[in-house]
Amino acid sequence: MKRIIIGALGAFALTATAAVAEYPEKEIQGIIQWGAGGSTDTVMRSVTPHAEEALGGTVVMQNMTGAVGAIALNHVAGSPADGYTLLMGAENPMLYKVMGLGEKDYSEFTPISILARGTPILVANPDAPFNDYAEMMAYIGENPGEVKFGSTGPGGLPSVVTAMISTVEGGLDVTAVPYDGDGPALTALQGGAIDVMPAVLGAAIEGIRAGNIKPLAIFDVEASDKLPDAPIVTDFNEAYSTYLPWGPFFGVFVPKDTPEDVVAKLSDAYAKGAEHPDFIQLMDDRGFTMMAIYGDEAEAFLSKWQQGTAWLLQDAGLTKTSPEEFGIARPGE
Repeated sequence: MKRIIIGALGAFALTATAAVAEYPEKEIQGIIQWGAGGSTDTVMRSVTPHAEEALGGTVVMQNMTGAVGAIALNHVAGSPADGYTLLMGAENPMLYKVMGLGEKDYSEFTPISILARGTPILVANPDAPFNDYAEMMAYIGENPGEVKFGSTGPGGLPSVVTAMISTVEGGLDVTAVPYDGDGPALTALQGGAIDVMPAVLGAAIEGIRAGNIKPLAIFDVEASDKLPDAPIVTDFNEAYSTYLPWGPFFGVFVPKDTPEDVVAKLSDAYAKGAEHPDFIQLMDDRGFTMMAIYGDEAEAFLSKWQQGTAWLLQDAGLTKTSPEEFGIARPGE
């Protein structure tokens, strides 16, 4: 009897191994959280063909929009954890719970790859009476409420960076001016309607190179090779390292409990896809920093990103529910 059981288990193991070796046996569905032509769509449609070559399979991509990306996230979260449905998204789900936008986030998933992230930069109108971060803070201290900061609403990059400055500096007395996106805000900045705008490097770099706006500080822990002369904010205040590196990001995810061997095969495929020169060029042209991380490194990045961002927004009074309610620890605790 004992020999029969061992034989059965051996046959099952061989079958399971063969199943993984054959993956993928059918088309994989790639669900993109945002609409066609947007940043996430462009990134995923650039990297995935190269990942397909390494994977030896086909990923059929579908845009599934609505509810700030939550419809796509819920759809994939409810799909079988077999590696045949991927979520292709950005950073927004990490704030769903605290912003009252949904009940799930990336804790429901395993990261296949965090492909790249944007780098925040603080830029100013060329005629602003300050030329770097330290001078700006001194001017704000002497002229409370006078400096106009561009904003794109709660949870957007400008609101997080502004909250970060306020937390690190112990306050920030400026006037927020709302805009429908960073494009209109940067146009207003160049026209002098506002004085300062927190933006992603890729959106601001051409204006900087043209001399229409000036960089005050890059919000990162190291200098950017795209703007090597622009100062980094940690040069002015080391306390920023608690939250940095930070920025909008793009990632590929599968539901939790997807078999480890399938996760490994997908992660390897997207790692190789991210090495393709065409994809690297796209990211470089758009001012994004390559990451291509997975496993424990990706999990650690997501955890730090969520902790820092959620508590910055909470302390700024911009959340619907405290991060504490969801077990999101304050940075450093």
